[in-house]
Amino acid sequence: MATVPREEILEKVQQALVDALSVEDDEVTEEATLTGDLQAESIDILDIVFRLEKAFNIKISQEELTPRDILDNPEYVDNRKLNAAGLAALKERFTHADYSKFEQDPDIDKILDVFTVGTIVNFVEHKLATA
Repeated sequence: MATVPREEILEKVQQALVDALSVEDDEVTEEATLTGDLQAESIDILDIVFRLEKAFNIKISQEELTPRDILDNPEYVDNRKLNAAGLAALKERFTHADYSKFEQDPDIDKILDVFTVGTIVNFVEHKLATA
């Protein structure tokens, strides 16, 4: 499969987010967080996944973009914060995200702030490269 340029992936991801979240084009920067900046809710994630699958002709499983099994695992969570084992499991599964801010306060209610537009672009780029 031919490599898709990152710029093209970014454009398609931005369009999917604009359509799914009814936000303006200029709001969807690589640094924008899905929940904080773009106000995505959990139900929106399903729509975003559907649009990404269609735009890139790929299949995305629930586990690939949502860490529910990690966040619901008592071995990984203490008082609604991910412990060291939980952070390690998260980083192993979601290698395309930047956890530097989250590690300072690993509150599981803030986990979606880790997922930026750039994280999604990285994910799709990797998915296409390994297809």
